[in-house]
Amino acid sequence: MKDQKRFAVPDPAPADDLDGPARRNGHAPKPAVEDKPGDVWDRRVAGMLAFARRRLSGQYEVDEFGFDRELTEGLFHPVLRLLYREWFRTEVFGVENLPEEGAGLVVGNHSGTVAVDALMLSVALHDKHPSHRHLRLLGADLVFRVPVLSELARKSGGTVACNPDAERLLRSGELVGVFPEGFKGVGKHYRDRYKLQRFGRGGFVSAALRTGTPIIPVAIVGAEEIYPILADIKPLARLLKLPYFPVTPTFPWLGPLGMVPLPSKWLIGFCPPIPTAHLTEHADDPMVIFNLADQVRETIQQTLHQLLERRPDPFGP
Repeated sequence: MKDQKRFAVPDPAPADDLDGPARRNGHAPKPAVEDKPGDVWDRRVAGMLAFARRRLSGQYEVDEFGFDRELTEGLFHPVLRLLYREWFRTEVFGVENLPEEGAGLVVGNHSGTVAVDALMLSVALHDKHPSHRHLRLLGADLVFRVPVLSELARKSGGTVACNPDAERLLRSGELVGVFPEGFKGVGKHYRDRYKLQRFGRGGFVSAALRTGTPIIPVAIVGAEEIYPILADIKPLARLLKLPYFPVTPTFPWLGPLGMVPLPSKWLIGFCPPIPTAHLTEHADDPMVIFNLADQVRETIQQTLHQLLERRPDPFGP
C-alpha cells in the first residue's frame, strides 16, 4: 500500500512495554503537543494579515464577471453566516437535489422588502453542498446602477439578470440563481405573503432550454416576516426612483433601527430537478416556455405550503 512504502511501521510492543524504548531507557513518554489558547488567535491574526496583504498587493483573482471567490469566502459569507445561523436559525432540506458538478438553474420565490433571501440562499447552498459550490445570482438592473451595491454584487458573484449572461454562466458549468418574481415579489404586502406573483416572460426558462440545464426549484420560508410591508408610499417611491417605498412595523418609525430584520425562523427546501436537455429545440416555443415556467411556479408554491406546515410559529426556535 502507498502508506506502507512511505512510512516504516514498527512491530507492536509487548503488552507490558507499551511505551517502547522511551520507557525502557528510563524516560517518560512525551505528551502530545497541544495548542495553547493564544496559538489559535495567533494563527487567526496571521491569516487576517496575509489576507490583507494579498488584497493590498492585488494578488487575487476575479473572473470575467468580477466574481472574487477569496473575498466572498473570507469576508462576505462569514458576516452573512451570523444572520443565517444565529438570527434566522435556518434549516435546509433537499440539498441532494442539487447537481454535484455541472450547471444548474436554481429558481426561487422572492420576498422580504430587501433581497436578503437571495443572500441567505447563497450561504445555504455553499455551506450545505458537499463541494461547497457558489451560487451565481442574477440581479435586477437597479442593483447594478447603485455604485457601492453594484461593486459588492459583482464581487460576490452576481451579474445582471439577462439571458446572455445567464447562458454564459450556465455553459461554463455554474450554479445560477434567479428570482422570476422580481420586485413584484420583494415588494408585495404582508397580506399576500407566500403567494407567488407572476413569473414575468419566462426568460429563465429559455436560458435553461438553450443550454440544456436542469431547473432546480427552491422554496424559501421566513423572508416574508423580516420586514412585513403594511403599506407602499408610491409618490415617494416615484420621487426617489424606487420600485416601492415600504412602510413596515419598524420602518420608517424607528429610523436606522427599522432596518434591523425581525428574527423569523427560516426553512429552505430544494426541490427535485426538472430536466430540459430533451427540450433544447423548443427554446423559442412560447407554449413550451410558458408550461415549463408554470410547472416551476406550481412546484415552488406547493413546497412553500409544505414548509409552512413544518413551521407553525414564524418566530419559533
